[in-house]
Amino acid sequence: MTCSNASPLHHVIYQFFFATYSLFQILCDLGAPRINFFKLKKNKTINPGFFKKRIVESYTVGDYLINQLYKLGVRHVFGIPGDYVLGLYSQLTKSKIKIVNTCDEQGAGFAADAYARVRGIGAVCITYCVGGLKVLNTTAEAYAEKSPVIVISGAPGISERKKSPLLHHKVRDYSTQLDLFNHVTVATTVLDDETTASSEIDRVLSAALRYKMPVYIEVPRDMIYKTLASKSVRQFSTTDSDLSAKKEAVQEASIMINSSKKPVVVAGVEIQRFGLQNLLLEFLEKTNIPVVSTPLSKSVLDENHPSYLGVYEGSMGFPEVKKYVESNDCAILLGTFMTDIDFGNSLTPIDEGTTINATSLKLTIKHHIYEGVTLQDFLTALNDTKLKQFQSISVKRKTFQKFQTSELSKITVDRLFQRLNNFITSKNIVIADVGDALFGGLDLFIHKGSEFLSPAFYLSMGFAIPACIGAQLADSDLRPIVIVGDGAFQMTGMELATVVKENLNPIVILLNNDGYRTERSLLDGSFNDIFKWKYSKVTELLGRGRSYVVETEGQFETALKEAEKISKDFVLIEVLLDKFDGSAALKRLTASLSKKI
Repeated sequence: MTCSNASPLHHVIYQFFFATYSLFQILCDLGAPRINFFKLKKNKTINPGFFKKRIVESYTVGDYLINQLYKLGVRHVFGIPGDYVLGLYSQLTKSKIKIVNTCDEQGAGFAADAYARVRGIGAVCITYCVGGLKVLNTTAEAYAEKSPVIVISGAPGISERKKSPLLHHKVRDYSTQLDLFNHVTVATTVLDDETTASSEIDRVLSAALRYKMPVYIEVPRDMIYKTLASKSVRQFSTTDSDLSAKKEAVQEASIMINSSKKPVVVAGVEIQRFGLQNLLLEFLEKTNIPVVSTPLSKSVLDENHPSYLGVYEGSMGFPEVKKYVESNDCAILLGTFMTDIDFGNSLTPIDEGTTINATSLKLTIKHHIYEGVTLQDFLTALNDTKLKQFQSISVKRKTFQKFQTSELSKITVDRLFQRLNNFITSKNIVIADVGDALFGGLDLFIHKGSEFLSPAFYLSMGFAIPACIGAQLADSDLRPIVIVGDGAFQMTGMELATVVKENLNPIVILLNNDGYRTERSLLDGSFNDIFKWKYSKVTELLGRGRSYVVETEGQFETALKEAEKISKDFVLIEVLLDKFDGSAALKRLTASLSKKI
């Protein structure tokens, strides 16, 4: 910028002003919101209180939302742009948060869900209705499985909504999308007033933190650049437990635990969602009580832990684990959902009269209900209480021995998972899609906590490929091993393009069994057949990656060893399986389910 016609005095004033501006922008980059002095209104005068006042008042609605997301730990936002949200996208590009454009909104939703499961919170940003309704399913999954995803949707401007004009993307009325998301989120808001926008943003984000569930924020496009009326940046609130209720609950629980002879801990998914693994470990080391996870909470702790028995899956699981859990005289359920999948599609084998059931929403001990006691506070107080230490038990889950490859033998589902069990290390995160990818995957040995992801309750196919994007961006130290069936791959496999664009390196193991294997066991028919793709050709289409087609154990061994060496690109291993082949767990599950069809 130059002023060729200005006087020397004008040059001096300008240089002083520009130096002040540059210094202040540096300070802004260190944490204060950015101010553009050159875009101030002409009638705005600079006074001694201007800087302080503008620091707290210069936030626009969009800036404030982005700032609060960043404060919570969000570093990536997944989505696809559209005209109703382009302004917010523009603001995101100028922030420290990176936009990750996926191939489809559903892929963005799954990626944000996985990101939230690994990092503690995730965000997806899409346009109105045509984008928003595509992530309704992934948001429902996050709601069902307690994953704090922030759904941000653009919308028609408030000024455009007068006399109900027929604007594009509109379905029934302007509240249709909001009404739908009210059913699959814990809190919603429409930022239609700059005087309340900041408090609404904080209310909704606080709900996501409190309940570890998805929330919905709708931003009309003419509100994005509105200046907030609020004069402060709020901190997020926390919920304290009722002290009297907590004291009584801990007293009853400790008496119950100390008088038991065969207690067991069922560590649920909320231990992961709320980051309570250290409190769980402290409790286990204090009491020496055996612990199991569930399909939804697999990898809730290091599976090498001496107290860990394995995954409790009811009739699907190992008999030794099932027998121990179902013969307990004190079941301590911590953050556990008693779903049909977690309990092997059978009636809940837990006697309420001998159960301590603590979740984020309620605490029950036997038939007593304690209101206002959080899971974290209850577990913390238990650790501060005098508890009996129990003797170690010898019951251990089944483990696979060192794998011996039979070079020419046709690969089977069971043998595939046995080999993977010897391949996975602590540097991997396993992401399993629905079907045998999940049920066979439950037998895999996970070396560290929170390194197995799957929609093990909601069971929405197509999760794994986009989920690996979110998981690896959330923790770049972990290389994903993705296990996906051919049916699920056909739903979201296109997101490998996003994998390439983001320079990620998952190892994708595609179980090609010619269709929907799980449904074949329940009721077979031509409806379970899918079109045969040449999956291995996807690397040619994308111009990146390496692919292998394997039929024998020897070929699978070679492909795995090659994949291990290829550290800077994705690898696709297509495994050709018999259409009726399946894991033992899947066969046990479908045997019981088929009776209900």
